[in-house]
Amino acid sequence: MSRLLTCVVLLASLVPLSNSAVAAEPLKPETVALTDISTSEISDLGIESGIASIEGRRALETHEGAAESNRERDIRYIQTPSRNEKPLIDSDAKVRIDQTLQSLVDEGSIAGVSALIYENGGEAYFNAFGMADTLHDRPMARDTIVQIFSMTKPVTGVALMQLYEEGRFQLDDPVAKFLPAFADLKVATGTDDNGDLILQSPKRPMTIRDLTRHTSGLANGNGLPMVGPLLEKADPFHRDHTLADVAQKFSEIPLWFHPGQKWAYGPSVDIQARLVERLSGMAFEDYLRQHILDPLKMNQTRYRVPKADQHRMAAVYLRDNATGKLTRQSDEEAFSFNTQPWALTPGGWGLTATIDDYMRFARMLQNEGELDGVRILKPETVRLMATDHLPDDVDDKSWLPGKGQVGFGIDFAVRVRPPASAEENFGVVGEFFWDGAASTLFWVDPANDLTAVLFVQLRPFDQVGLHKAFRDAVYGANERAELH
Repeated sequence: MSRLLTCVVLLASLVPLSNSAVAAEPLKPETVALTDISTSEISDLGIESGIASIEGRRALETHEGAAESNRERDIRYIQTPSRNEKPLIDSDAKVRIDQTLQSLVDEGSIAGVSALIYENGGEAYFNAFGMADTLHDRPMARDTIVQIFSMTKPVTGVALMQLYEEGRFQLDDPVAKFLPAFADLKVATGTDDNGDLILQSPKRPMTIRDLTRHTSGLANGNGLPMVGPLLEKADPFHRDHTLADVAQKFSEIPLWFHPGQKWAYGPSVDIQARLVERLSGMAFEDYLRQHILDPLKMNQTRYRVPKADQHRMAAVYLRDNATGKLTRQSDEEAFSFNTQPWALTPGGWGLTATIDDYMRFARMLQNEGELDGVRILKPETVRLMATDHLPDDVDDKSWLPGKGQVGFGIDFAVRVRPPASAEENFGVVGEFFWDGAASTLFWVDPANDLTAVLFVQLRPFDQVGLHKAFRDAVYGANERAELH
């Protein structure tokens, strides 16, 4: 299959912000311009598996006199397979998807599920199976509200990158430039004979890029050695905390590795949300509503579900992995965050949505930042987000390799190679995607102009092979062989 090599260069200007300025006073943007890059530069940087390394993509900052701001160029290389001549979601595909999802309900692996697919700009598939709530006999439906958990993260990433487009920051700016409390971070490297932590200064500052690709070193679990007990005591995600409180708490906890040393999923996106507040001068929830949710007509995407809509919330089901039995989580436990007024508005989790709402967000990304005449991001910014930003020397990637042949861009995974085996989740090179703790999933497949959203409320995260089965049904055996 023929492939097209596309190269886009993003040049963003920055106005420096004093470290002493911690009030929510927004930065004033300068221009963001596009420049060309020569063929020789492409060959010099090199391509590996269709995606250039981040070191090769990042150009050097230059100075053009004392009055000029530092500028950064982030270079995006894509190998885009040519689109299929016939649609993937034909009558056979619809039957496959129906049978796959229905069988998972029938066998008791899930209580209910819905799926929505757009292809070539139009709706290609929707169906729902099983129950949103078995206790109240409510079927899974198009207007069912689910907790999307970590599918909140890409929304936060879009908010942050809108401010990037305005020249408010550069990806390699230190976080401390805008959140001064992070200027004195230390890394826990061991304990002395008295049991006290041995602390070192980071080998380099934590950058905003580290936050967007999960290489920040921020503590991500109470069970971590050395820093875990400190995280538990600090309780940064207490629901009465603001994002400013969250950031302050994390700035006081030693990092558990040097920035850039590992990939470790965690609270980095919540610090991104605080950066949005700091850079925009707006509360994070208000920023999302004004700049993303309202423009995209995502009226059902919220942190707090009003009482009049709470009957549409899907129950959360907990699976006993030893027996396969599903247990309905109590409403008080499952819904308390989204049905009561709290100060906390996390960037990494917490939003609820309907499947059509989230599809509008996904379609905006598929359309390179625009939907129904409303532009949320520039095309080059979406491409930058969908680029693998992980350096080659990051060997410890935690559980990320379990997602397949992927790297990580700005708040979602990026597929950089075809599946290595039939056991891996299928996906096309250039796809970007993410999922949520209750087994929800979305992906954008630019090569086939296809966007899929899968809604379910199953915890722990997909222990039943739902995502693989759904992907296999979408693409089909013959299509997978051809696209591979």
